[in-house]
Amino acid sequence: MPNRLANENSPYLLQHAHNPVDWYPWGQEALEAARRQNKPIFLSIGYAACHWCHVMERESFENQQTADLLNTHFIAIKVDREQRPDLDRIYMQAAHALSNSGGWPLSIFLTPDLHPFYAGTYFPPVRRYNMPAFTEVLTHLARAWQDTPAEVERVGAEVLARIRPTAAPPGGRPLSSGLLQDAATRLVQTYDQEHGGWGRAPKFPQAMAIDFLLRVSVGSSAVGVESSSTAVHALKAMARGGMYDVVGGGFSRYSTDDAWRLPHFEKMLYDNALLALAYLHAWQLTHDPFCRRIVIETLDFVMSEMVNAEGGFYSSLDADSDGAEGKFYVWTKDNLREALADDSLFEIFVAAYGLTTSGNWEGKTVLQRALDDASLASRFRVDEAAILRRLAQGRGQLLRARNSRIRPATDDKVICSWNGLMLRAFAEAGRFLDEEDRRATYTSVATRNASFLLTGLRPDAGLRRVWRNGSASREVFLEDFAALILGLLDLYQSDFDNRWFIAAQDLAGQMISRFKDPEGGFFDTPSDGEPLLIRPKDLQDGATPSGNALACEVLLELAALGGPVHYSDLAEQALGMIAEDAKRYPLAFAHWLNVAAFAFGDQQQLAIVYPPKSKPEALLRTANSRFRPNLVLAASEFPPPPQAPALLLDRPLRDGMPTAYLCHHFTCKLPVGTAEDLERQF
Repeated sequence: MPNRLANENSPYLLQHAHNPVDWYPWGQEALEAARRQNKPIFLSIGYAACHWCHVMERESFENQQTADLLNTHFIAIKVDREQRPDLDRIYMQAAHALSNSGGWPLSIFLTPDLHPFYAGTYFPPVRRYNMPAFTEVLTHLARAWQDTPAEVERVGAEVLARIRPTAAPPGGRPLSSGLLQDAATRLVQTYDQEHGGWGRAPKFPQAMAIDFLLRVSVGSSAVGVESSSTAVHALKAMARGGMYDVVGGGFSRYSTDDAWRLPHFEKMLYDNALLALAYLHAWQLTHDPFCRRIVIETLDFVMSEMVNAEGGFYSSLDADSDGAEGKFYVWTKDNLREALADDSLFEIFVAAYGLTTSGNWEGKTVLQRALDDASLASRFRVDEAAILRRLAQGRGQLLRARNSRIRPATDDKVICSWNGLMLRAFAEAGRFLDEEDRRATYTSVATRNASFLLTGLRPDAGLRRVWRNGSASREVFLEDFAALILGLLDLYQSDFDNRWFIAAQDLAGQMISRFKDPEGGFFDTPSDGEPLLIRPKDLQDGATPSGNALACEVLLELAALGGPVHYSDLAEQALGMIAEDAKRYPLAFAHWLNVAAFAFGDQQQLAIVYPPKSKPEALLRTANSRFRPNLVLAASEFPPPPQAPALLLDRPLRDGMPTAYLCHHFTCKLPVGTAEDLERQF
């Protein structure tokens, strides 16, 4: 029989709808039941693409004996962390306070008044991995609640005191160009020069840190040269390893080894958005065709596998298919021989990807480059262009063969903040890539996505976090507002449709009024949101940028486009909160560093006006021809429409022709009408 989760809209919750566990979704019914029955709460937090969440479900939540223990002694609540990041942040903090560890599935036990007193992640059904059996944990905690409730309450109160936010010290040191250089130096010094990236396995893509290094490399300093080479090395290391899907495009969540060879196979929308932007920026900086190819393949993968009929982007693809992790993505040598059209192509793939009969992962092969294009060309006595053509031909044949397999499950909910990140990627690719048809395609995808988000996720002119099957969630968070606004601003700077800018301004006003903290920065939850154990205000970047960092970027971009002066003041106040931490822990504050580089770098504002029914193509090509991370751009027919960016006001045409006004930190140069003159002003 289905449980209460059968009435939910989240694919993750629906996966558990037929468990014998008497699951509740988070809400007043569950919380009141815990208080009325005086039972502790078992709070289980995960997400649809989480491999170990699936394992724990099969082993424990589908087991009747385990379900009986839960149903008798606990109120069991299941939460989709992607739908409720506020709950995930609060109770992940508690898990770290209780056990110095965290992850998903998050298994946390609460008193009826929501104080956390015990935490873990995955628990096995029997003792293994130096972990107790889940049934042992349940039995022990049920007995503790029955026999020593005062001790349980004491632990819960202590944990609450540890996670309750404290006021930030006044007058934090402001970020400066010197601190940014120090942070870049620290990233270069801690970089894994052998394998690429930072840290040890499990090894995660650090797209925001790479983007920051690309930003600071614009210039001639020694730090800039090192930053650029480090960023490009990291990007190439990831794309040549097993974490990148060389057949279908797109990146997996992380590498299970130090050298990017063996992935954890789930694919998340946000990773692919942030990485597509990093590769795009690297291509703008270096014009390396390798980076351009990865951008295109990643965005084409998203278009093929992660877009719904309305234009929204799906959240993730599962790691598992047909009951096995990675089965959709791996190959045997015989699979490849059968899929590839001829023996010569098979031999090229054997050499290019180092194929062996025994494979490199559980008897199968995760494709990853063993030889580069030049080495292959030398071995097969052809030029590199021929190698590229043959490899592309082979990848197409493998993709057709792979598409006949059982596919991984898709989490088809549309998450506002993640869509905002991917909207940025498509909008920037539509603006900056060097192929007109591809630019038009990507801009069209971005336009459909923005139109959908501004309707499906705004059923009452507000904003919601999640949409699925025609229904929008009740909740919304800071990151949803900020990421969507930034996506709209990027799209405006790609097609100059004023509706995107108007929507961004409207959402920014709501963001400030509902989330602003008078002490500086922003809360993660709105002032009119559900009361929780604490009101979270997360400053660190995680797998996605901090909502506070995104909001700070919103304020600076709108100020640069001519918005209210106090936007810059609010942003600089927020930047001061994280200055010292960002210098010491740059990986944890990487997007903040990107925002600070914009705030304190050589900021440029460009206004272009042009006569009706003409297009300033030459001026736009010049503006978009290089990596200019500190440039904001507004363009319009003359005169500008109502509610256009104030940057366009009082900018007359020169001799009735398209005219560009370039400003550095709001000090403007003389207007120019040719691409050559504009290039000289940059």
